[in-house]
Parts: sequence; C-alpha cells; structure tokens
Amino acid sequence: MPDHNIEKTKAETSAVVAAAASPNLSAPVDLDEIITRGEQKIAFVQIRKPASGELRGLSLIELGQLHIDSLLKVLPRITVPTLTAQEVAAMPLCDLLACGAEVASFLLRKRDREAASPDA
Repeated sequence: MPDHNIEKTKAETSAVVAAAASPNLSAPVDLDEIITRGEQKIAFVQIRKPASGELRGLSLIELGQLHIDSLLKVLPRITVPTLTAQEVAAMPLCDLLACGAEVASFLLRKRDREAASPDA
C-alpha cells in the first residue's frame, strides 16, 4: 500500500526544486522545528520576493532590522508553502531569524546581494 504522505512530500519537493530556479524565490530554508499541519509536515520553506503591496503597513527599516512584529506580519504573505500567522508566531527564534535573513536579502539591490553573497 503506497504511503501518500511520502508521495505528497516528493511532489512538494519537486515543486520547490522547480521554483528554486526563480530569482523571486529564496533557497529553501530548512526549519529546525518541523511544522505539522494535520498530516502534512513542513520541513523547509522558501521566501518569495515581496511585491510593494505585500509590504503595505510595514516599515522597510524595521524589516531590514528584522523586527519580530514586522516578520510576523510579512512572512504569512510571502512563504512557500504559505504559513499561517499562528505557525509563524510559533516558530522558534532560530527559524524566524533564518526566514528574516532571506526577507532582508530581498531588500537589497541585485548587485548588492551578489556582492554580499558570491554564490548568488
């Protein structure tokens, strides 16, 4: 009998790998604490480059400084798979910081990101 959870995970992984080629998505952020949503287990997320409208009501300075309140507001808008506000609020600080670092990198101009990270 096939394990549907494994098949679902393989399909999700394939979708993430395909999306990773997009410059609008971060590399996968491995989570120290897996998020469980029913039978689904989320071991990593990607951060989608936010559009200006998705930053409405937020301070770019606070996002750049990784203010927790700003990250709690923006991450549910730009994570792949989409995380709920409750899931983001329940993240351990190390996972929140890792996601926040990806958000902050999108605030830089492309050439500044490339200068900061030669692998980009």
